[in-house]
Amino acid sequence: MASRSIKLDGTEISVLKGLGIGGSEIDGETLIGRCNDLDVNELIDTLKSLMDLGYVDGDSEVFYSKDDMAKLNFRVNSGYAKDLRNALNPSGERKTSKRVRRE
Repeated sequence: MASRSIKLDGTEISVLKGLGIGGSEIDGETLIGRCNDLDVNELIDTLKSLMDLGYVDGDSEVFYSKDDMAKLNFRVNSGYAKDLRNALNPSGERKTSKRVRRE
């Protein structure tokens, strides 16, 4: 399967970093706290856009306010996790392990 080329803007990157690519669920209140540099309305719009693209899954796609969003859980779609990770690190360089094999 060919790798998909995903282009993200700065706001989308901030939201995805707030969610974490690991696939674990995060509640809306925690996400709002992690993305405190974004206006709540901008966060909601970006999150809905990512959900429309299928990159993010949530309990519901219907939320219009901070209070609505705080009650929901969100996670990165595992089918896109690898491609999103590559989009967040566009250099393609893998971090080398500091572990050394000794014989």
